[in-house]
Amino acid sequence: MKYLLMVAGFFLLGFYTKESAAQSPVERPKLVVGIVIDQMRWDYLYRFQERYSDKGFKRLMTDGYNCENTMINYLPTFTAPGHASIYTGSVPALHGIVGNDWVDNRTGKSWYCTEDTSVKSIGGGKAGLMSPNNLWASTITDELRLATNFQSRVFAISIKDRGAILPGGHTANAAFWYDGETGDFITSSYYLQKLPDWVSVFNKRNLNDSLMNLNWNTLFPISTYVQSTADDNNYEGVVKGEEKPVFLHLTSLAVKRKDKGAIRTSPFGNSMTRLMAQACIAGEKLGQGNNTDFLAISFSSPDYIGHQYGPNSIEVEDSYLRLDKELGLLFDYLDKAVGKGNYTLFLTADHGGAHNAGFLTDHKIPAKSVSIKEINKDLNQYLMQQFGVNSLVKSLMNYQVLLDEDLIKSNKMNRRHIRQEIIKWLKMQPGVTEVLDMESPERLGVALLKERSANGYNSNRCGSIQIILNPGWYSGYAPTGTTHGSWNPYDAHIPLIWYGWGIKKGKTFRQVNMVDIAPTLAALLHIQMPNACIGKVIEDVLK
Repeated sequence: MKYLLMVAGFFLLGFYTKESAAQSPVERPKLVVGIVIDQMRWDYLYRFQERYSDKGFKRLMTDGYNCENTMINYLPTFTAPGHASIYTGSVPALHGIVGNDWVDNRTGKSWYCTEDTSVKSIGGGKAGLMSPNNLWASTITDELRLATNFQSRVFAISIKDRGAILPGGHTANAAFWYDGETGDFITSSYYLQKLPDWVSVFNKRNLNDSLMNLNWNTLFPISTYVQSTADDNNYEGVVKGEEKPVFLHLTSLAVKRKDKGAIRTSPFGNSMTRLMAQACIAGEKLGQGNNTDFLAISFSSPDYIGHQYGPNSIEVEDSYLRLDKELGLLFDYLDKAVGKGNYTLFLTADHGGAHNAGFLTDHKIPAKSVSIKEINKDLNQYLMQQFGVNSLVKSLMNYQVLLDEDLIKSNKMNRRHIRQEIIKWLKMQPGVTEVLDMESPERLGVALLKERSANGYNSNRCGSIQIILNPGWYSGYAPTGTTHGSWNPYDAHIPLIWYGWGIKKGKTFRQVNMVDIAPTLAALLHIQMPNACIGKVIEDVLK
């Protein structure tokens, strides 16, 4: 009997040894690269396509999978909610990043999306007091770290702090963003106690000055920019140090006045971001280990340029032709450093941008740039007449009505009556399509508007009344440039292209949503979806 047990034991041992040897690791790419382009309208893929090179956008469109009808399914369409929603696969109502800024209705404190005064700045000044602590949900980058017992490495890079911190998630090895005071890439003590040597070496190169001293001229003869308006027009803003918004832009003047932040509103911001990303790949040896690494890159300068000049400017057209070249250089670098076919990449945007209102009206299309501050002032005057108390509305931030709850309580006022009067008054204002009562279960209005408003609403961080403006209408900073934030296709229709390991070639015109990116990555990597994910896998993308 003893002999039989020994034989059986050896047999089983051999069986399990063979089974163990036969098992192979989960198939995953060596590196995932997430690229978010800040304020890229979907139509820019085609509007400037004729002069894109074969190495940038065209390479992705030809050899990758293009989701042509990708939409943002919440309000407002701003930078911070966009980055958070891409990487959590969720909406602001659930992940908590309801805007770039908000007021906590429980405490009355105003918050910036990534501010954190409990941390220390590493490598910079106040710009380093940031972390992902205001983000409630996990990200796909967090889930990759969890799935590999934190052996996968995650890094995130952007000129904007929120463009790096939110994609990096809670468990990133580090996120690096640009300090406009010093001209350096920095981080916070949330991640590290000192900058890695490769970052210090990168900062010492002082690329800000060397790039800005090149000055910004058009890549091609200016007369050939047929997709844009004339260079000198009333739709574009003038940057500091210039008299007109025209080429040649003497960006070198910013170097003389030691304005390190000026690079943001030039294509050189994209160049510096791309070079920083490559330095990170080399410095951290990303894609060289036994586990899949993740690099999140956000190109922020298109947003600054769009706000300044508007989508019909030669500046925007030229900046995208230059960005196309930067992408080509990045892809070539990835091919050499990681290996072609060894990495998976996706490219998308956090939001689009409206045409300048003046440009539209000059072409007989209804539009208008309005001042939310003026509307807020007029609304408070009306409420003063009705109730005898001033400043009942704190702000109309994020196109939402934020009440002064303490003032209403201290004056023992009828809150319901006040809200009814606000809704009635707002509905009578020109350019207002709909006013949604976010506290009422019987919300009226178009189903799509209700859905997107609900997806963006959180009672702790949002105003309880949502304002929807007419198409083409927006709250602008000035009559020049543009902005974003609405539900309309010019703000909510974004590019989404997949490329590389595990990705099919092709395209689809069926609607998918921004929140579908994270679960698709989860399926590709065979890991769990982020913990607040509501998106669906885009099955067509995967081999």
